[in-house]
Amino acid sequence: MKVVLFCGGLGTRLREHSDTIPKPLVNIGSRPVLWHLMRYYAHYGHTDFVLALGYRGDMVREYFLNYSEAMSNDFTLSEGGRKIELHNHDVEKWRITFVDTGLHSNIGQRLLRVRKFLEGEPVFLANYADGLSDLPLDRHIEEFSRQDAVASFIAVRSAQSFHAVHADPAGLVTHMGGMPEQPLWINGGYFVLRSAMFDYMREGDELVEQPFTRLIAERKLMTYRWEGFWQCMDTFKDKITLDRMDARGTCPWMVWQK
Repeated sequence: MKVVLFCGGLGTRLREHSDTIPKPLVNIGSRPVLWHLMRYYAHYGHTDFVLALGYRGDMVREYFLNYSEAMSNDFTLSEGGRKIELHNHDVEKWRITFVDTGLHSNIGQRLLRVRKFLEGEPVFLANYADGLSDLPLDRHIEEFSRQDAVASFIAVRSAQSFHAVHADPAGLVTHMGGMPEQPLWINGGYFVLRSAMFDYMREGDELVEQPFTRLIAERKLMTYRWEGFWQCMDTFKDKITLDRMDARGTCPWMVWQK
């Protein structure tokens, strides 16, 4: 399946870094959060990426155009530096499409603007470019395939009410909004979408507002509750948390190392 990653946000709550580089390129340890997310999807066999670019999209392009696998993998150097023998690879089999989706576009608009690159894909994946998880993606997709839904996303526990999710025991979403509920579940991204998703979208719509409201009305929106690891990198404090996990070697999202 193709994977759409929304890489165009301004990252205003991460000013210490995103004033100079786009949020997806902010490092966790020695590699950008975007690399970590793509490596996660590649672990499950999804290596055909569509990057919906916006703010400083040129830097995302440059990062991959100048990418050296020797900087991310063990290698042996010989013949005075003329020969490099890589002991493993990461991006060798990746296919990445870079799409300028506008500086001020919202998530829904960015998805509409990459639609032509999803032709022939009955089901595709999509995600924000700043959230990491150890979600068993194959199980999420399998559960979605058994349902008569158009879209699904993971619901994660949070103390915040942003994109709060209310669903029945079967996972059918009944409401999204700031209604009090304990425990509180919110939209954690990791979308699985059928191509019919575009039938519920209009130019200017924000993905999780108008289109999701239409899906809820037709009982076509599902959620997959995940109580494992999930962490977004929304603020500088979030970045420090993830950096410290990387330094300790306790990185649940690195499922490819297990």
